[in-house]
This record gives sequence, structure tokens and C-alpha cells, in this order.
Amino acid sequence: MSPVAELVRTQVDLGGLMRVLANNMYSTPEVVVRELVQNAHDSCTRRRLEDTSAPEARILVVPDAAAGTLSIVDNGAGLTREEIDRYLATVGAGYTGRLRAAGADAGLIGQFGIGFLSAYVVSTRVDLYTTSFQTPQEAWHFSSAGGERYTVAPHTAQDVGTRVVLQLSERFRPLCDAPTLEALLQRYCCLLPMAIHVGSPERPAINRPPPPWRETEAHSPLRRRTLERAFAARFEQRFEPLCTLPVASGNGGSARGLLWLQDGATYGTSDNRNLSVFVRGMLVSRDARELLPEWAGFVGGVLEADALTPTASREDVQRDAAFDVTAEQVRECLIDGLSRLAREDETTWRRLLQRHNEALLGAALCDERLFTLLADALKVPTTEGDLTLPAVRRRSGGRLHASTGESGGPEEVLCRALGVPVVDSGRYAALPFTRRWAERQGLPVLQLGTREGNAALFPRVQLEPAQEERLRALFAEDGVELVPSRFSPPALPLVLVPDREAELKAKLEADTADKRIGAAVLSLARGFTATLSSRAQARLYLNVDAPTLQALLAAPEDRARSAARLLSGLCTLLSHRDERAGAPSVASALEGISAALCALLPPSA
Repeated sequence: MSPVAELVRTQVDLGGLMRVLANNMYSTPEVVVRELVQNAHDSCTRRRLEDTSAPEARILVVPDAAAGTLSIVDNGAGLTREEIDRYLATVGAGYTGRLRAAGADAGLIGQFGIGFLSAYVVSTRVDLYTTSFQTPQEAWHFSSAGGERYTVAPHTAQDVGTRVVLQLSERFRPLCDAPTLEALLQRYCCLLPMAIHVGSPERPAINRPPPPWRETEAHSPLRRRTLERAFAARFEQRFEPLCTLPVASGNGGSARGLLWLQDGATYGTSDNRNLSVFVRGMLVSRDARELLPEWAGFVGGVLEADALTPTASREDVQRDAAFDVTAEQVRECLIDGLSRLAREDETTWRRLLQRHNEALLGAALCDERLFTLLADALKVPTTEGDLTLPAVRRRSGGRLHASTGESGGPEEVLCRALGVPVVDSGRYAALPFTRRWAERQGLPVLQLGTREGNAALFPRVQLEPAQEERLRALFAEDGVELVPSRFSPPALPLVLVPDREAELKAKLEADTADKRIGAAVLSLARGFTATLSSRAQARLYLNVDAPTLQALLAAPEDRARSAARLLSGLCTLLSHRDERAGAPSVASALEGISAALCALLPPSA
């Protein structure tokens, strides 16, 4: 007969658990202010739900720097003697959870029954004085140092409600400073509907006026924008709000709030997203940027999203289905707001385009509606300055040219001579944006430096065999393919263009490539270059319409050779960017020019 397994109850080290929860639950001890105000709020909400004669809710936070105490006072439901043991002194239990289970969820914040633990993080002792609305003739005094043990004793009768007094540790005495305390409360509790006062109930509430989306008073459009920008300025620390965009419930989500566009220049990869999330009026996260689209690096906002579920520490929200729904809602509200801005506020729209042109290039590629909105308004970097694509098209005679990502190539020299803008492919989002725009217009994008692009820029022509043979005799060079062509301007007789694919193949096959590139990447790259046929290092495009070249064909042999050497040297200087394998050096080009000039000039008498 096999032995019977013994069922043993798990043991809990209460002291160790309390220390872990109290000291490691929260990222900053400042949240004690939030947690205790939250408890006071839920106590007032409970009383409103259960006591038909409940007075208007009141929460008072009183700092006493001389005594080193911080008090939170409310006129909520209070606690009976039994409830002190069952809810206040039991980790993980709270009356709020019981109300939620019964279906009463009207504005309650707490969920986990552990917020009161934060009081022990900053205090040497916690005293709580409470009178329940159920037993208004009884008052109780709860006291604990550290949370492992506590005492409860009858207390002198007081008004219904609760007063929590923290005897702050020396290092947390700054919480007694009234301005510091007000700043914390404004950060965490500014959206709570119940008035919160600091120091005295006669002082103005720190969470007034209400946020713009809760305003019940009708305002003019100008006044409404002023209120929204003032509210946004409280949360945007680095930039001035350029304009505001409301977030309304809908698009599958129930969140409300305010977005704003930052009035500060950004680059395409800048990420200055700034989104604060409140759940049931209490700040849960000051950096919920993931709820904003990745392309919205110039957007800030405040969101009130009760459908989101806070983490246990209430310093973030869970990434669940409700999170995804809210993110989709925010994205839709942002796109709708940008579209409305373009239609209704041309001045602000122009400022937005000026401040965030590069970031908007990337944004337009992420959403078809944004691309439609921005396609003709955004500028791309070109050799002729930043231009809209319609302007590039006009100045290019109906064609679009783009670089290969390295500026200064000989093809770009040609385009500059013609005044044709070349889109800088090396800049953020410029090339894919140009391609998308060109596709919509039914236009090709000639990418300079590629075989296809150069074939369109330098169309090959057929010469008489004798002419072609003489040009080869004059300009033939190892590793260079001669291509008779016609291109503008006629004053440019020839252009030397390196073969970028041949350059890539040479680099990858060099011995040092193995040290610079990972083995897996190098293997893939060599798989591609293996398909490239062995070919010339560069192509020399000869402009058969150039008067210089026609004169050279008609010149005597000795003068033609000297002129060809001079032209080849000048061509090398124009096209030179680096010491490519097989390319003539600058020094040899200068030597050739000097020798050609000496041969062409008559000797001195």
C-alpha cells in the first residue's frame, strides 16, 4: 500500500511579505499621497452609494512641517470596528472590491486592497481615526508602526469619516512642504471629480477647473482653444502646444481626453511622445506613449480611459485587448484631428508642416489617409533644396530623379547643371515617399546610379563604325566601358559613372569584408553578388551632340589625343569621390591634364 500524501498549508512570513510589498511595490514613495487620497475618494463614493443623507464629499490634505506629519481627512463612509480588521488590516482585502462584486462601480478607484501599505514606506507610525456612518456614535483609533502589528482602541466621538495621520520618516519630511505637496496632488489627482483642498477647506481646490472635455459651460471656439492649450501646458514640459485635438469616445473606444501637437522642430526619428493616462480620475501612467502611433513623435496628450486596467502598483496599465482598442481610438482621433486642422486652420497647418515635415513623411507612409492628406504638401530634400513633389515634377520636365543614397555622384553633377532636382535617397523616408507619390501619378522614379536609371538618363546611340572606333582609340581604358549617348547640356562632352553593383561586389569579396560584416549577412550579400556578371568598374558616357566631341573627331590625330587626355582628366576630377578600385587617382588626372595642355600649347619662341 502506497503512503498517503500529506496536505500542508503554505506558510506566510507576514513581516517579510509586508516589507516586500511596502518597499518594492512602488517606484517612488511619492505615490503614498496618491494612494491615501484614492482611499479617501473611494470612502466618499461608498458613502454616497450607501447613505442617502450623505453630505457633499470633501477631502482635505494637511501638511505640518513642524510636527513632521501629513494628514488626509475625508467625510466618507468611515470604518466600523469589524471593518478595520477585515479590510484595513488585511492585505489584499478592501471594501471597494466587495462593492464592485455587488455591481456598484460608480467611480470607485481601488481594486487590490494594498494601497494602504504605501503609508508604511514613508512613516515611522501610522494613526487612523475613523467613525462609520453605520455607527456614528462610535469612533476608533488604529495605530501601527511597520504594519505587522496594530492596536485598535475607542476614541473620542468625531464627525463621520476618516483621518489618517502619517508620522513621516526624516528622509520623507519634504512631503510636509505645502508647494511640493500641491504639485504632487495636481499631478496625480487633477482629474478627480471630488474637490481636494490642501491645508484648509477654505483654500481653492487643487483639482479645479475640470479638464476641457468635462466642461459643461458653453464657450466660444477661441475661449475653448485657450482653455485646452492652458490645460495641455500643465503636462507638456519640453514644448509649447502648437494646437490641440480632442479625443472623444467612439471609434470602438470609450476614452476621452486631449491631444496636442508640439511646437518644436523634430527629425524623422525623434520620439517626443508624451501621454499621461488617468483611470477613474487618478493618474496611472505618465509615459503611456505606446497608446500613440509610433509615427506620432511630435504628439502629447492626456487620456482618461476607465476601460484600461491598472497594474497592481497603479503606475502603468496592462497591455490587453482594452489597451489595443484604446490605441486604435487614439490613432483615429489623431488622424481625424489632423484632417480637420488642414481644412479649418490653414495658418496652424502650415506651422505644423514646417515644424514636423520630416516626421510627417514617415507618418504618411504608415496610413493611406495621411498620405492622401500630406502627399502634395510635404517637402522632400533635393539637390535644389527642399521641394514638394509637384514642384520637383515641374522642374524636372515631368520626370522624378533620386540619388542612390550617396550625394555628389557624377549623375547629380549633370542634373545640377540642368537645374533638375534630385531627391536625396539617404534622408529619412524621402525615397519611399517619392515612390509612393510617383506611383499614384503614374510616373517612374529614375534612381541615379542604377543601371535602369542611368540608361534613361544616358540613352545609348548607334554611331558609324569608324566614329566609334576612333572614340575607343582615344578614350579606351582598362575597366571602363564606353557608351555613346545623347544628353544635356551639350557643353558637357562626357561623364564617367562608376558601376555601383561592381563596387559592391569588389567590397564584399575583399579579404577585410569578413572582419567588418557578420558571417550570416556576408553570406547573403555574396549570394546576391554572385549573380552579377563580371563587368567594367565604370562607364564613360560620350555626348555625341557635344560640339567639343565633334571637333575632337575632326581634329588631327596628335591634337585629338591631347584633347582626349585633357577631357579624361577633367572628367575624372568631376566624378571622383573616393579611391575606388581601378579608378584613376586625382594625382594621375592632374598629371594627364598638365601633359595635355603642354602638348596643345605651342612651344615658346
